[in-house]
Amino acid sequence: MTAFNPLEFRISPGDLVAEIKSKCPKIGTNDGLWPGLTMYRFDGPAAPMWEEVRELHLCVIAQGRKCVTTDGVKTYYDPLTYFAIQDSVPFRTEIVEASRAKPFLSFGLQLDHELVRQVSSDIILERRTTAFTTAPRVSAQGQAKHSFVSALDRDMMDAILRFLRAISNGADRRVLAPVYLKEIVYRALQAEQYERLIARAASESKSNPVSAIIAYVNEHLAEPLSVSDLAERAFMSPSAFSHLFRDVAGRSPYQFIKEMRLTKARELLIENESSITSISKSVGYRSTSHFINEFRDRYGMTPRACSEALAGRDGGQDDDVVDQRHAR
Repeated sequence: MTAFNPLEFRISPGDLVAEIKSKCPKIGTNDGLWPGLTMYRFDGPAAPMWEEVRELHLCVIAQGRKCVTTDGVKTYYDPLTYFAIQDSVPFRTEIVEASRAKPFLSFGLQLDHELVRQVSSDIILERRTTAFTTAPRVSAQGQAKHSFVSALDRDMMDAILRFLRAISNGADRRVLAPVYLKEIVYRALQAEQYERLIARAASESKSNPVSAIIAYVNEHLAEPLSVSDLAERAFMSPSAFSHLFRDVAGRSPYQFIKEMRLTKARELLIENESSITSISKSVGYRSTSHFINEFRDRYGMTPRACSEALAGRDGGQDDDVVDQRHAR
């Protein structure tokens, strides 16, 4: 009898590429078979065009690269991220990376305002604390931020894949697709709240104990960070600190720190050519193999494959072997 291997059931960015490609039979815009869903396929870069959406709009790329301009600010996003626009605001899009061999594949999903309101209310009701408010996020220039880019982690990718597959089947479309759609909204809002906490930590660190700890962790990711040490820094018992932290951040201190480390590691992969070993150490991992496993659990690919994808190269099945060499 063959042993069960959970690795065989792990999703990957390639699954998303295949799913969107199957739903894009023609070049250009394709009907997404769901209200507010549009699929795109281009075999080459496309000229800029202006668009406008209402409420929460998600833009997910499976393959290629795109530039979006909102409020005069350019934002580039790729298959490892997704772009979200929260308000009725005009924005300019430009496909900057696409070819016949690797066509640009993406979709845009306009989300019903009532669904967004419902999920937002559920999140706010769960966490009645000053760190979470309904006020818009404010940038360093003091302007409300209409959009944000978040990492397309495994949980979000899995929810998206389940939704796209469900809309192709009559019964699944009626029963399962609405459930998966709600999960997508939830994860998008959770990601925005996560980024909001990081952004506010510096300004609120003196008045909010959790914000102070988040700011401290953000500056000391390379160091060992235990819950007991962080609780002592906040002048609280470990149990009281963990309870308050979970109320504010929606995650345990351990889970939140892990997300911060993996997010920082991904940024370092984009910014420089450092080895996997040096990056893992710089974000606080003593074991490179442990770092590789946790990175793959979150993003659906190894750090090496991530680096190659960002550089426009195709990662092969030897990625794990390469990463393991770094781990030795």
